[in-house]
Amino acid sequence: MSDPSAENQPRQQLDQILPDVYDDLRRLAANELNRERRGHTIQTTALVHEAYLRLVGQRHVDWQDAQAIRRAAVICMRRILVDYARQRNARKRQVEGVRISLSGVTQASNDPDLLALNEALDELEQLDPRQAAIVELRYFGGMTLQETADNCGISLATVKREWVTARAWLYRRLQGT
Repeated sequence: MSDPSAENQPRQQLDQILPDVYDDLRRLAANELNRERRGHTIQTTALVHEAYLRLVGQRHVDWQDAQAIRRAAVICMRRILVDYARQRNARKRQVEGVRISLSGVTQASNDPDLLALNEALDELEQLDPRQAAIVELRYFGGMTLQETADNCGISLATVKREWVTARAWLYRRLQGT
């Protein structure tokens, strides 16, 4: 028979640490949303709250410190935005017989397509999980090199080296070579 207080322990840990990292999570979410197209319907606060709901819904998680919450929140925000992009693309495919002119349409940034980046990052995670984690924290989390090093528990020099290598691999992968 399971102990109800033990089942609520991860949520209690999360609720205890969350106020300390909430502003940081909002900053990370704002950084990510700034990369998205203009007119995005997801707001910073909504993205943070959706990530919180997903974190609370996880079972058998031990939220020991703020770094663990930041890392998990970055992953959740990435998945939320990827899910949103998939839904948006599915709605576009459902519209039949409508022609859309792309002339004059400019992309809000030079960032790669989120779905293609997500797929490439999943591949990189299979090859080198640490490099994938560094990309997630830097790109999706907007963390500095030092914050990334602290979060991963590795040296700044290692993060710099792995960041350069991961970016080069992703660039080649996204260019189709």
